[in-house]
Amino acid sequence: MLPEVVTDFLILFQMMCVVVVFAYLVTRTRFYPEVLEGGFSWKNQAILILIFGILSIYGSESGIDILGAPLNIRDLGPMVAGFVGGPVAGIGAGLIGAGYRMTMGGFTAVSCSLATVLAGLLAGIINLANRKRFPGLLLAVSGAVLIEGMHMGLVLLLSRPLPDAVELVSDAAFPMIAANAAGMFIFAFITLNLENERRTCRERDRYQAELQRKNAELQIAREIQESFLPPSLPTLPGYALAAESRPAREVGGDFYDVLGSPGGRVGLVIADVSDKGVPAALFMALSSTVMRASAAWHQRPRDAVSDANALICRESGSGMFVTLFFCILEPAERTLSYVNAGHNPPMLARADGSLSELPASGIALGADEGAVYEERSVKLYPGDLLVLYTDGVTEAEDASQQQFGDERLADLVKGLHDRTAGEALAAIQDAVAAHTGAAPQNDDMTLLVLKVGT
Repeated sequence: MLPEVVTDFLILFQMMCVVVVFAYLVTRTRFYPEVLEGGFSWKNQAILILIFGILSIYGSESGIDILGAPLNIRDLGPMVAGFVGGPVAGIGAGLIGAGYRMTMGGFTAVSCSLATVLAGLLAGIINLANRKRFPGLLLAVSGAVLIEGMHMGLVLLLSRPLPDAVELVSDAAFPMIAANAAGMFIFAFITLNLENERRTCRERDRYQAELQRKNAELQIAREIQESFLPPSLPTLPGYALAAESRPAREVGGDFYDVLGSPGGRVGLVIADVSDKGVPAALFMALSSTVMRASAAWHQRPRDAVSDANALICRESGSGMFVTLFFCILEPAERTLSYVNAGHNPPMLARADGSLSELPASGIALGADEGAVYEERSVKLYPGDLLVLYTDGVTEAEDASQQQFGDERLADLVKGLHDRTAGEALAAIQDAVAAHTGAAPQNDDMTLLVLKVGT
């Protein structure tokens, strides 16, 4: 058979569970989060006083009679009100509970009623000391233990006859302190979980808002970056052009351009910045602008690229560089003068089925301000197909990390000499897509195709 003190505790624990369940429902009301944030108003204070005052009455009414005094959890309601809503809510709930306790009479009526009011007051003071916030789990439970200890002390101090008070305290102290502490532990756990839940929701909302803002900024950046690419390709009598750039991220570091020059000459540019994402996009904007200005100023590709390299080296301290292929087409003579600044060699598929490359003749722009670039030229013939590309094409990987490769691209381009510029571009893109399958695109891919008419 269980000792009487344990039996009393179990009975009080059952009562406490009813109080905690009801208190949990209170934590799910609309006004409760406002109180947790320290937003005390007359309305939410009145609600707290009424709710926890009623719970204090329940704690008295459902108590166990010992020596003419109820063994109860009356103080739990005012304590919770004080920890949550401060001194006003705690005292208000305590006064309701104390008033009802006085009607029950008994030799501990005064001490127990006073203890109930003080329970709400002390819990409220702890709330204020914690900047109008619910105290932590340890402080809430420790406060409940100390407040119930004070209750027992008041019974000994004020209740007479003293022998009855001593006997009552010896029988009631443990179950009342333990039951109120257990109830406070559960309620504090619920409240702190609610605060963590709200904090998580706020962090999630801030994250989503920040994500939306960044997505909007990236979309704007992409639109700005796209404005650096030609809105349309010019019509060249006797030639056809096709081009497309596909960034791996929202913005990328590849770019291409078609530049008009005096005398009907046409400049073609394709470039690849040594990075991805926003930094590469910013460096791309700088490089593209500098190259356009330099190409408009100089007549020869070598001079244009050398000047652009010097400007990029002086203006950029990021340590990034850009590989670039720049050529000037003489439509009437069908000659192509070019400088390859560390870029992937463009592939020239001849009408007779042969294939040649236009290799690098200098280092990437931005790497060395004093770099020297060699200018070369090549003769074009009817039916020739020139394919300019970035390494995102040849380094595209499949699911097993096998690259598309230079050799596969060369074989493909060699067989496209009889296609139009648009058909050749689409065929290369289709071949790369078939190779990569569902694997993600890891690098920007840009193609610029020139077809010589027959």
